[in-house]
Amino acid sequence: MSASVEHGRWAVDGLMTAEAVSDGHPDKICDQISDAILDACLAEDPQSRVAVECAIKGSLLAIVGEITTNATIDPIALAREVLRDIGHGDGRWGLDLDGLQVLTALTRQSPEIAQGVDGADTGAGDQGLMYGFACDETPELMPLPISLAQALMRRQRTVRLTEEGAVLGPDAKAQVTVRYEEGRPVAIDTVALSTQHVAGLGLGRLRRLVEERIILPVLPEGLPGPMRLLINPAGSFVLGGPVADAGLTGRKIIVDTYGGYARHGGGAFSGKDPTKVDRSAAYGARQLAKHLVAAGWARACEVRVAYAIGRAEPVAIGVETFGTGRLPDGELLAEAVPNAPALLRTASIIQRLRLGRPIYRKTATFGHFGRADMPWENEALAG
Repeated sequence: MSASVEHGRWAVDGLMTAEAVSDGHPDKICDQISDAILDACLAEDPQSRVAVECAIKGSLLAIVGEITTNATIDPIALAREVLRDIGHGDGRWGLDLDGLQVLTALTRQSPEIAQGVDGADTGAGDQGLMYGFACDETPELMPLPISLAQALMRRQRTVRLTEEGAVLGPDAKAQVTVRYEEGRPVAIDTVALSTQHVAGLGLGRLRRLVEERIILPVLPEGLPGPMRLLINPAGSFVLGGPVADAGLTGRKIIVDTYGGYARHGGGAFSGKDPTKVDRSAAYGARQLAKHLVAAGWARACEVRVAYAIGRAEPVAIGVETFGTGRLPDGELLAEAVPNAPALLRTASIIQRLRLGRPIYRKTATFGHFGRADMPWENEALAG
């Protein structure tokens, strides 16, 4: 893909690809366990401080990190619940919960971090930079490639839970390539989807099922293509999930966000309470970017924000509209949202979006953005 600004518009030309993975992907299993533990802590104690990561391979699961909470939780039981909900309750996909070995290494949050974070004016839980993005390609103001890839994975889960789709397993990936001309998607070039399945299922039957029940219902009307449809292009996919590959919390940061269409600060989301600005500031930046696009200030907008550990207010805020803004980038934020620095204070984000609630486990699958059930997708931004 090439990009340039021509005649005041964001000119994306060529091919843009985005990937998404299913809820049964090994990395996403770990994200869900980490966020299930976070939710369990917040359900009893909204002031919980949580930073939990997981690794899984075969029947071995490790849960490590820091938790400071008044809640009483059982991380092992929560992990088993997540695996059961994904589809590993009966062992048919190779993972036997009765034989699951769980190692835990959980300590309290460092008091040196706590003294900078806790208090009336919540300080950032770490330094770092975060990005938020929005564009007018889809109703949810997300880039089309990642929007379609995530929709395919949601559809794969829906279909595999039906009687007809029970031959499909929990582990799957989708990839969508869209062709752009002068900043607009004009065709779907390639859709690739690989899904785990039962042994003995013929590739012909599998490919028909996936095309007819998963892919075609998701593709938008009005765009030609796909030119290529690649379903399980490597052939059979019987061994999947943690039986075949190791998983790790926080390894799918581009899948979780904008599919590579926008920049990323590098920090993962899952398993982190909202004082960790890797998570909360990315949500706040998305809300601000979406507000600017929805209000007509720009067709595409990237918000960047940086923090210092223990400091509540960002050390830097900026926007880039790639030539699509009604005002120059250096003037737009001051005119459109003059209280942006206050809105992006750590405590302000947490309070405005009510991030102390147990809402995070469902964000660990099918993307954190572009979904109407999340508070940062609310376009109404007021001080």
